Amino acid sequence: MATGVVQKFFRAGFNILILETQAPTAIRRSVALCEAVYAGVVVVEDMTCCKISEVKEAEKCWHEGQIPLLIDPDGNSINELKPAAVIDAILAKHNLGTSRNMADITIALGPGFNAGEDVHVVIETLRGHDLGKLIVQGQAKPDTGIPGEIEGESIRRVVHAPSNGVITHKKQIGEIVKQGEVLFTVDEQDGQCIEVLAPFTGLLRGLIREGSKIQKGMKVADIDPRTDVDWRTISDKARCLGGAALEAYFFLSQRNGDKQ
Repeated sequence: MATGVVQKFFRAGFNILILETQAPTAIRRSVALCEAVYAGVVVVEDMTCCKISEVKEAEKCWHEGQIPLLIDPDGNSINELKPAAVIDAILAKHNLGTSRNMADITIALGPGFNAGEDVHVVIETLRGHDLGKLIVQGQAKPDTGIPGEIEGESIRRVVHAPSNGVITHKKQIGEIVKQGEVLFTVDEQDGQCIEVLAPFTGLLRGLIREGSKIQKGMKVADIDPRTDVDWRTISDKARCLGGAALEAYFFLSQRNGDKQ
């Protein structure tokens, strides 16, 4: 979702700096710019993202038409940068510390934020009629814990870890998997190995990095029943949320200008 937001601002000509955690756990890794944490440089569609080690390196990336990524989970660099806007696209379902005093424009995606108090605008992330709606007072709808339905599949689309352990891939992102085939195994501390099977036939669209230490119940894979979907491109939902975030920026810019 965050990558979809980045793309809209990138294409609109903004200089963007991504702040990431030490070990991001994205599932749709083929379209997640956070993979630069591990690879150093990643390309998603028309964007090249480069990992940097300090804020001053960002200028070089911008000059070269690239997007810098800095490991800064606490957002300590925000005070130094003094950005025009801060966008919280963590989608943690609760506020991890984002506040309106971080920038003149603050935007947050999904539940856990109160527009007008925590941030200036909250964007609705629940699929349906209000997806992408700008909320200027109040909160987004609560997280249902149920993935949106695609061709009759909903809950089964997202595969969760059956236990704590280390994941080993048996299938790769982009493969068509058949119902009952082993997607991955989880090696537990006691030496047990659990096989996790595909719940239905479809396209393996997402899979957490091999070797990741996972916890029981954690989202670790994503299967799409549409076998002809292009898994190397940003999703419709991510594009929608990106467009909403860009709309929110210009909406708030105009509103702030009117106040002046």
